[in-house]
Amino acid sequence: MKSRGYAALSAGSSLVSHEFDRRDLGAHDVALDVSYSGICHSDIHQVAEEWGPAIFPMVPGHEIAGIVTRIGASVTKFSVGDKIGVGVFVDSCRTCSSCVQGLQQYCVEGMTGTYNGLERDGKTVALGGYSNNFVINEDYAVNIPDNLPLEGVAPLLCAGITLYSPIKHWNVGPGMKVAVMGLGGLGHMGVKFAVAMGAQVTVLSHSPSKKADALAMGAHHFVSTKEASALVPLAKSFDLILNTVSAELEIGDYLNLLRLDGTLVVIGLPGKPYQVHAGTLLNGRRCIAGSMIGGIAEMQEMLDFCGEKSIVSDVEVIEASYINEAYKRTVASDVKYRFVIDAATF
Repeated sequence: MKSRGYAALSAGSSLVSHEFDRRDLGAHDVALDVSYSGICHSDIHQVAEEWGPAIFPMVPGHEIAGIVTRIGASVTKFSVGDKIGVGVFVDSCRTCSSCVQGLQQYCVEGMTGTYNGLERDGKTVALGGYSNNFVINEDYAVNIPDNLPLEGVAPLLCAGITLYSPIKHWNVGPGMKVAVMGLGGLGHMGVKFAVAMGAQVTVLSHSPSKKADALAMGAHHFVSTKEASALVPLAKSFDLILNTVSAELEIGDYLNLLRLDGTLVVIGLPGKPYQVHAGTLLNGRRCIAGSMIGGIAEMQEMLDFCGEKSIVSDVEVIEASYINEAYKRTVASDVKYRFVIDAATF
Protein backbone atom coordinates (compact mmCIF):
# COMPACT_ATOMS: atom_id res chain seq x y z
CA MET A 1 0.00 0.00 0.00
CA LYS A 2 1.41 3.36 -1.03
CA SER A 3 1.88 5.67 1.91
CA ARG A 4 3.11 9.17 2.53
CA GLY A 5 4.20 10.69 5.80
CA TYR A 6 7.17 12.20 7.59
CA ALA A 7 10.38 10.37 8.39
CA ALA A 8 13.81 10.85 9.93
CA LEU A 9 16.30 9.66 7.31
CA SER A 10 19.20 9.40 9.77
CA ALA A 11 19.85 9.67 13.50
CA GLY A 12 19.10 13.14 14.84
CA SER A 13 18.01 14.52 11.48
CA SER A 14 14.99 16.72 10.95
CA LEU A 15 11.88 14.93 9.76
CA VAL A 16 11.01 15.35 6.09
CA SER A 17 8.19 14.37 3.77
CA HIS A 18 8.59 10.72 2.81
CA GLU A 19 6.81 8.23 0.54
CA PHE A 20 7.00 4.51 1.25
CA ASP A 21 5.20 1.18 0.89
CA ARG A 22 3.35 -0.62 3.65
CA ARG A 23 2.88 -4.38 3.71
CA ASP A 24 -0.01 -5.96 1.87
CA LEU A 25 -3.32 -6.43 3.65
CA GLY A 26 -3.43 -9.92 5.18
CA ALA A 27 -6.49 -12.00 6.00
CA HIS A 28 -6.62 -10.73 9.58
CA ASP A 29 -5.50 -7.16 8.86
CA VAL A 30 -7.38 -3.90 8.63
CA ALA A 31 -6.30 -0.82 6.70
CA LEU A 32 -7.14 2.61 8.04
CA ASP A 33 -6.87 6.18 6.93
CA VAL A 34 -5.05 7.94 9.75
CA SER A 35 -6.94 10.98 11.00
CA TYR A 36 -4.58 12.13 13.75
CA SER A 37 -1.22 11.00 15.08
CA GLY A 38 0.10 12.15 18.44
CA ILE A 39 3.67 13.20 19.14
CA CYS A 40 5.17 11.31 22.10
CA HIS A 41 8.46 12.31 23.72
CA SER A 42 9.65 8.76 23.02
CA ASP A 43 9.41 9.58 19.29
CA ILE A 44 12.00 12.29 19.86
CA HIS A 45 14.29 9.95 21.81
CA GLN A 46 14.19 7.32 19.08
CA VAL A 47 14.74 9.75 16.21
CA ALA A 48 17.82 10.99 18.10
CA GLU A 49 18.91 7.34 18.61
CA GLU A 50 19.15 7.96 22.35
CA TRP A 51 17.73 4.52 23.23
CA GLY A 52 20.20 2.44 21.24
CA PRO A 53 20.68 1.60 17.55
CA ALA A 54 17.67 2.50 15.42
CA ILE A 55 16.37 1.73 11.94
CA PHE A 56 16.28 4.51 9.33
CA PRO A 57 14.40 5.83 7.48
CA MET A 58 12.18 5.97 10.58
CA VAL A 59 8.51 6.92 10.43
CA PRO A 60 7.65 7.57 14.10
CA GLY A 61 4.24 7.64 15.74
CA HIS A 62 2.37 5.29 18.06
CA GLU A 63 -0.67 7.35 19.02
CA ILE A 64 -2.87 6.68 16.00
CA ALA A 65 -6.58 7.35 15.50
CA GLY A 66 -8.32 6.78 12.19
CA ILE A 67 -11.09 5.22 10.11
CA VAL A 68 -11.13 1.68 8.70
CA THR A 69 -11.06 1.67 4.89
CA ARG A 70 -10.50 -2.03 4.08
CA ILE A 71 -10.61 -5.32 5.96
CA GLY A 72 -9.00 -8.69 5.32
CA ALA A 73 -11.07 -11.72 4.35
CA SER A 74 -11.05 -13.20 7.88
CA VAL A 75 -11.55 -10.02 9.92
CA THR A 76 -14.45 -10.15 12.42
CA LYS A 77 -13.61 -7.40 14.91
CA PHE A 78 -14.00 -4.34 12.65
CA SER A 79 -16.00 -3.09 9.69
CA VAL A 80 -15.26 -0.44 7.07
CA GLY A 81 -16.06 2.97 8.54
CA ASP A 82 -15.22 2.07 12.16
CA LYS A 83 -13.18 4.50 14.25
CA ILE A 84 -10.16 2.63 15.57
CA GLY A 85 -6.96 3.28 17.46
CA VAL A 86 -3.43 1.85 17.39
CA GLY A 87 -0.94 2.25 20.22
CA VAL A 88 2.64 1.44 21.12
CA PHE A 89 2.74 -2.14 19.80
CA VAL A 90 1.32 -3.96 16.79
CA ASP A 91 1.96 -7.60 17.69
CA SER A 92 3.40 -9.97 20.28
CA CYS A 93 4.16 -13.69 20.58
CA ARG A 94 0.53 -14.41 21.62
CA THR A 95 1.48 -17.60 23.52
CA CYS A 96 3.53 -16.59 26.59
CA SER A 97 1.97 -16.20 30.03
CA SER A 98 1.78 -12.41 29.66
CA CYS A 99 0.10 -12.49 26.25
CA VAL A 100 -2.39 -15.14 27.37
CA GLN A 101 -3.37 -12.83 30.25
CA GLY A 102 -3.89 -9.93 27.84
CA LEU A 103 -0.74 -8.20 29.02
CA GLN A 104 0.92 -8.05 25.62
CA GLN A 105 3.04 -5.08 26.68
CA TYR A 106 4.99 -7.49 28.90
CA CYS A 107 5.36 -10.22 26.25
CA VAL A 108 8.17 -12.54 27.34
CA GLU A 109 9.65 -12.53 23.83
CA GLY A 110 9.13 -8.78 23.56
CA MET A 111 6.23 -6.88 22.04
CA THR A 112 6.51 -5.70 18.42
CA GLY A 113 6.77 -1.92 18.50
CA THR A 114 4.66 0.19 16.17
CA TYR A 115 7.84 1.55 14.61
CA ASN A 116 11.66 1.33 14.80
CA GLY A 117 11.78 -2.46 14.75
CA LEU A 118 10.95 -5.53 12.71
CA GLU A 119 7.56 -7.17 12.60
CA ARG A 120 7.20 -10.81 13.70
CA ASP A 121 8.37 -12.10 10.32
CA GLY A 122 11.81 -10.70 11.15
CA LYS A 123 12.00 -8.90 7.79
CA THR A 124 9.30 -6.23 7.52
CA VAL A 125 10.32 -2.88 9.04
CA ALA A 126 7.57 -1.47 11.23
CA LEU A 127 6.74 2.10 10.17
CA GLY A 128 4.68 4.30 12.44
CA GLY A 129 1.71 6.61 12.40
CA TYR A 130 3.16 9.85 11.06
CA SER A 131 1.47 8.95 7.79
CA ASN A 132 -1.79 9.06 5.88
CA ASN A 133 -2.58 5.35 6.29
CA PHE A 134 -1.75 2.27 8.34
CA VAL A 135 -2.14 -1.54 8.32
CA ILE A 136 -2.67 -3.48 11.56
CA ASN A 137 -3.68 -6.98 12.62
CA GLU A 138 -7.23 -6.72 13.98
CA ASP A 139 -6.20 -8.21 17.35
CA TYR A 140 -3.93 -5.25 18.07
CA ALA A 141 -6.31 -2.37 17.35
CA VAL A 142 -9.14 -1.00 19.50
CA ASN A 143 -12.55 0.56 18.91
CA ILE A 144 -12.98 4.29 19.58
CA PRO A 145 -16.33 5.44 21.01
CA ASP A 146 -18.30 7.56 18.56
CA ASN A 147 -18.75 10.46 20.99
CA LEU A 148 -15.03 11.18 21.34
CA PRO A 149 -13.16 13.55 18.98
CA LEU A 150 -10.36 11.69 17.24
CA GLU A 151 -7.78 14.42 17.79
CA GLY A 152 -8.26 14.14 21.55
CA VAL A 153 -8.27 10.35 21.43
CA ALA A 154 -4.93 9.85 19.64
CA PRO A 155 -2.76 10.54 22.74
CA LEU A 156 -4.89 8.16 24.79
CA LEU A 157 -3.27 5.28 22.87
CA CYS A 158 0.02 5.94 24.68
CA ALA A 159 -0.14 8.76 27.23
CA GLY A 160 -3.64 7.78 28.29
CA ILE A 161 -3.12 4.04 28.76
CA THR A 162 0.25 4.67 30.42
CA LEU A 163 -1.62 6.34 33.30
CA TYR A 164 -4.86 4.37 33.19
CA SER A 165 -3.06 1.05 33.67
CA PRO A 166 -1.34 1.81 37.00
CA ILE A 167 -4.40 3.68 38.27
CA LYS A 168 -6.47 0.55 37.70
CA HIS A 169 -3.77 -1.86 38.91
CA TRP A 170 -3.43 -0.04 42.24
CA ASN A 171 -7.22 0.15 42.61
CA VAL A 172 -7.56 3.92 42.77
CA GLY A 173 -10.98 4.91 44.04
CA PRO A 174 -12.92 6.97 46.57
CA GLY A 175 -11.09 7.59 49.82
CA MET A 176 -7.63 7.31 48.28
CA LYS A 177 -5.15 10.15 48.20
CA VAL A 178 -3.17 10.24 44.96
CA ALA A 179 -0.32 12.53 43.95
CA VAL A 180 0.66 13.09 40.32
CA MET A 181 4.25 14.22 39.78
CA GLY A 182 4.41 16.45 36.72
CA LEU A 183 1.62 17.96 34.65
CA GLY A 184 2.64 17.19 31.09
CA GLY A 185 1.34 14.89 28.37
CA LEU A 186 1.36 11.96 30.81
CA GLY A 187 0.57 13.73 34.05
CA HIS A 188 -2.52 15.56 32.89
CA MET A 189 -4.09 12.22 31.93
CA GLY A 190 -3.25 10.86 35.39
CA VAL A 191 -5.12 13.76 36.94
CA LYS A 192 -8.18 13.25 34.78
CA PHE A 193 -8.35 9.50 35.37
CA ALA A 194 -7.68 9.58 39.12
CA VAL A 195 -10.29 12.30 39.62
CA ALA A 196 -12.80 10.34 37.54
CA MET A 197 -12.12 7.28 39.74
CA GLY A 198 -13.09 9.32 42.81
CA ALA A 199 -9.68 9.87 44.41
CA GLN A 200 -8.47 13.05 46.09
CA VAL A 201 -5.74 14.25 43.74
CA THR A 202 -2.75 16.51 44.35
CA VAL A 203 -0.48 17.70 41.54
CA LEU A 204 3.22 18.13 42.36
CA SER A 205 4.79 20.35 39.70
CA HIS A 206 7.87 22.50 39.28
CA SER A 207 5.80 24.86 37.10
CA PRO A 208 3.64 27.13 39.31
CA SER A 209 2.00 28.51 36.15
CA LYS A 210 0.20 25.19 35.68
CA LYS A 211 -1.86 25.49 38.86
CA ALA A 212 -4.95 26.86 37.13
CA ASP A 213 -4.85 24.08 34.53
CA ALA A 214 -4.45 21.39 37.18
CA LEU A 215 -7.44 22.65 39.15
CA ALA A 216 -9.51 22.99 35.97
CA MET A 217 -8.79 19.31 35.23
CA GLY A 218 -10.24 18.40 38.59
CA ALA A 219 -7.19 18.26 40.86
CA HIS A 220 -8.04 19.11 44.45
CA HIS A 221 -4.64 20.50 45.38
CA PHE A 222 -1.56 21.88 43.63
CA VAL A 223 1.90 22.08 45.18
CA SER A 224 4.82 23.85 43.52
CA THR A 225 7.99 21.81 43.96
CA LYS A 226 10.39 24.61 43.00
CA GLU A 227 11.41 24.71 46.65
CA ALA A 228 12.15 21.31 48.21
CA SER A 229 10.75 22.57 51.51
CA ALA A 230 7.27 22.57 49.94
CA LEU A 231 7.21 18.77 50.25
CA VAL A 232 7.90 18.67 53.99
CA PRO A 233 4.29 19.29 55.12
CA LEU A 234 3.13 16.47 52.83
CA ALA A 235 5.05 13.71 54.63
CA LYS A 236 3.06 10.46 54.95
CA SER A 237 0.12 11.91 52.99
CA PHE A 238 -0.46 9.70 49.94
CA ASP A 239 -1.55 6.16 49.19
CA LEU A 240 -0.21 6.31 45.64
CA ILE A 241 2.21 8.59 43.81
CA LEU A 242 2.35 8.54 40.00
CA ASN A 243 5.77 9.75 38.88
CA THR A 244 5.50 10.95 35.28
CA VAL A 245 8.67 13.06 35.45
CA SER A 246 11.60 12.21 33.19
CA ALA A 247 13.98 14.70 34.81
CA GLU A 248 16.49 13.58 37.41
CA LEU A 249 15.34 14.20 40.98
CA GLU A 250 15.84 13.04 44.56
CA ILE A 251 13.32 10.21 44.67
CA GLY A 252 13.63 9.84 48.43
CA ASP A 253 11.96 13.22 48.94
CA TYR A 254 8.87 11.80 47.23
CA LEU A 255 8.98 8.35 48.83
CA ASN A 256 8.72 10.13 52.18
CA LEU A 257 5.29 11.41 51.11
CA LEU A 258 3.84 7.88 51.12
CA ARG A 259 1.61 6.56 53.86
CA LEU A 260 1.99 3.09 55.36
CA ASP A 261 2.00 0.53 52.51
CA GLY A 262 1.98 3.31 49.93
CA THR A 263 3.47 2.90 46.45
CA LEU A 264 5.34 5.26 44.17
CA VAL A 265 4.94 4.16 40.54
CA VAL A 266 7.71 5.16 38.12
CA ILE A 267 6.23 6.02 34.71
CA GLY A 268 8.61 8.63 33.32
CA LEU A 269 12.08 7.61 32.09
CA PRO A 270 14.89 9.62 33.72
CA GLY A 271 18.32 9.71 32.16
CA LYS A 272 20.08 8.22 35.19
CA PRO A 273 19.11 5.55 37.75
CA TYR A 274 17.49 6.69 40.97
CA GLN A 275 19.39 6.38 44.24
CA VAL A 276 17.08 4.86 46.83
CA HIS A 277 17.98 4.65 50.51
CA ALA A 278 16.67 1.43 52.02
CA GLY A 279 15.59 3.22 55.18
CA THR A 280 13.11 5.30 53.21
CA LEU A 281 11.39 2.11 52.07
CA LEU A 282 11.57 0.39 55.44
CA ASN A 283 9.98 3.34 57.22
CA GLY A 284 6.39 2.60 56.29
CA ARG A 285 6.64 -0.61 54.27
CA ARG A 286 6.76 1.55 51.17
CA CYS A 287 7.08 0.29 47.62
CA ILE A 288 8.62 1.69 44.48
CA ALA A 289 7.20 0.10 41.34
CA GLY A 290 7.05 0.60 37.58
CA SER A 291 4.32 0.39 34.96
CA MET A 292 4.41 0.39 31.16
CA ILE A 293 1.43 1.19 28.90
CA GLY A 294 -1.32 -1.49 28.92
CA GLY A 295 -2.58 -4.54 27.07
CA ILE A 296 -5.20 -4.55 24.33
CA ALA A 297 -8.12 -5.44 26.64
CA GLU A 298 -7.14 -2.68 29.06
CA MET A 299 -6.78 -0.18 26.20
CA GLN A 300 -10.32 -0.98 25.11
CA GLU A 301 -11.53 -0.69 28.71
CA MET A 302 -9.85 2.71 28.98
CA LEU A 303 -11.47 4.00 25.77
CA ASP A 304 -14.89 2.77 26.89
CA PHE A 305 -14.35 4.55 30.23
CA CYS A 306 -13.30 7.72 28.38
CA GLY A 307 -16.47 7.48 26.28
CA GLU A 308 -18.62 7.22 29.41
CA LYS A 309 -16.84 10.08 31.18
CA SER A 310 -16.09 12.22 28.07
CA ILE A 311 -12.36 12.18 28.82
CA VAL A 312 -9.82 13.10 26.14
CA SER A 313 -6.34 14.54 26.07
CA ASP A 314 -5.77 18.30 25.89
CA VAL A 315 -4.14 18.77 22.50
CA GLU A 316 -2.66 21.29 20.10
CA VAL A 317 -3.39 20.16 16.55
CA ILE A 318 -0.62 20.93 14.06
CA GLU A 319 0.13 20.46 10.37
CA ALA A 320 2.82 17.98 9.36
CA SER A 321 5.17 20.76 8.30
CA TYR A 322 5.31 21.92 11.95
CA ILE A 323 6.61 18.58 13.32
CA ASN A 324 10.23 19.68 13.77
CA GLU A 325 9.18 22.82 15.63
CA ALA A 326 6.80 20.72 17.72
CA TYR A 327 9.72 18.47 18.69
CA LYS A 328 11.67 21.50 19.95
CA ARG A 329 8.67 22.74 21.93
CA THR A 330 8.02 19.29 23.40
CA VAL A 331 11.60 19.10 24.69
CA ALA A 332 11.10 22.58 26.19
CA SER A 333 7.80 21.48 27.83
CA ASP A 334 6.06 24.16 25.77
CA VAL A 335 2.82 22.36 24.91
CA LYS A 336 -0.55 22.00 26.60
CA TYR A 337 -0.51 19.08 26.71
CA ARG A 338 0.11 16.98 23.60
CA PHE A 339 0.87 17.82 19.98
CA VAL A 340 -1.32 15.95 17.50
CA ILE A 341 -0.64 15.93 13.76
CA ASP A 342 -3.55 16.36 11.35
CA ALA A 343 -2.87 13.47 8.99
CA ALA A 344 -4.70 15.24 6.17
CA THR A 345 -1.62 17.49 5.94
CA PHE A 346 0.75 14.62 5.03
